Amino acid sequence: MAHRSIRGKIRYTSKKPDMLDQERGREWFAFTHHGDGSVVIRAHCEIDEPAPTVLRDVIYAIGPDGKPQNLHVHLMVGDTFMGSGWFNATHSDTGGTIECESFGPSIGRLSQTVTFDRAIDGMGTHPIVSDGFMTRCIDLSKGPHRRAIRAYLPSPDHRGATPPMIAEVVIDMEYIGEETVTVAAGTFACRHYRYIDASEHGMGGVTHPTYEMWVTADEDSIFVQGGVGGYMQTWYELVELDR
Repeated sequence: MAHRSIRGKIRYTSKKPDMLDQERGREWFAFTHHGDGSVVIRAHCEIDEPAPTVLRDVIYAIGPDGKPQNLHVHLMVGDTFMGSGWFNATHSDTGGTIECESFGPSIGRLSQTVTFDRAIDGMGTHPIVSDGFMTRCIDLSKGPHRRAIRAYLPSPDHRGATPPMIAEVVIDMEYIGEETVTVAAGTFACRHYRYIDASEHGMGGVTHPTYEMWVTADEDSIFVQGGVGGYMQTWYELVELDR
């Protein structure tokens, strides 16, 4: 079979003074790079702190052209079923559509269709590894720079802890440059990026704190380390990698 597989694990820790460097969650992920250039990302995410706990399963497919194709999300919050949703994207020269079929105890059965009139940069699916892969939308030939990126999410909540529904977000991404980073999984040549929420309203009505991340400086764009400041005070580190 003409595909290539990558698997790994990311550890979530806290930078809050009362939980400094303590584990607060974990994420197992897998990439399948197919022979036609399409990519499927699978992720299982567990967030222990802050309460309520979040357990998320995601399958995200990206086409050979780098554009999102479909996404499936299953979400448990506080160990209780929050919702399950399937999203499908179609694209044209002038825009495209996002369709959502979703169900959750608080929203019932939901069908949505949103039309967009210009290209989007991807889907923000909430797993950390997907945040890293999103950086592929940056044009590295321009060198260090900052630009707004446009994406659709299954939840505008900062932890993605609401029933799956279509939400649009515009957030700035800044490319800082190249650095060598050593984590539990090894030493990697990385590219340093920064997500900056410059919106007046932010995601979910609250401005998202600045999010620093380092991803591998190769075609795979694997998340290596990063963290969010502000009220979140989180840190993420690649602890296992098999490719």
